[in-house]
Amino acid sequence: MKLRHAWEKNAPDWVRWAREPGHDSYWRFHRERFLALLPEPGRLTLDVGCGEGRVTRDLREVGHAVVGVDSSETMIAAAREADIAGEYVVADAASLPFPDGHADLVVAFMSLMDVDDMPRSVGELARVLEPGGRLAVAVVHPINSGHDVDREHPEDHLVLVENYFDRRYYRDELERDGLRMTFESRHWTLEDYFAAIAGAGLLVEALREIPDPTHPRWSRYPLFLHLRAAKASQPG
Repeated sequence: MKLRHAWEKNAPDWVRWAREPGHDSYWRFHRERFLALLPEPGRLTLDVGCGEGRVTRDLREVGHAVVGVDSSETMIAAAREADIAGEYVVADAASLPFPDGHADLVVAFMSLMDVDDMPRSVGELARVLEPGGRLAVAVVHPINSGHDVDREHPEDHLVLVENYFDRRYYRDELERDGLRMTFESRHWTLEDYFAAIAGAGLLVEALREIPDPTHPRWSRYPLFLHLRAAKASQPG
């Protein structure tokens, strides 16, 4: 099953999971840190992989003129229902329906590990950026997706899977406070992400590794990776 089909299948669960106040990692680990990484609102922001629209709504709240994009029709329908004044487009990240240089900021929040073609998608994100524009990304940190989760003994040492360089698909099934969610994603190495960004003509200018300072394991290892990259102001 393609990842976009898996996320369409799990979309109703995700809408409930994402909208439960304080339930998802967004509220605890991401929101303030990620928004602080972004440049000041400019001409147009594209939120690619917007899901049910929470980041799009938060971006608008802090002053961005923003368009949400997702390949899931169910997600986009939920986003439109929650934000009737917003603009949302059904599209694959690897084939965006926008011209070159369409936006001055592109956001890919927790979506690049969930697309079917990550390198091609990064190329598309760069294509629709104007010269001098910025790309802001959040992903599961490769050291996180590259290990076996032991939720019963979180104080034990992290154990990597057999081969960190295996770009495998993985599934994480969670149930908490009466809500269930299946996350289906692909493990990419740190080099994979940076090769895609550099290959798209972008230069990383900021990087943050996000831990959980209160957790017996994840105070020692990062959960998530945030980065901001810039497109050259002049060709070449």
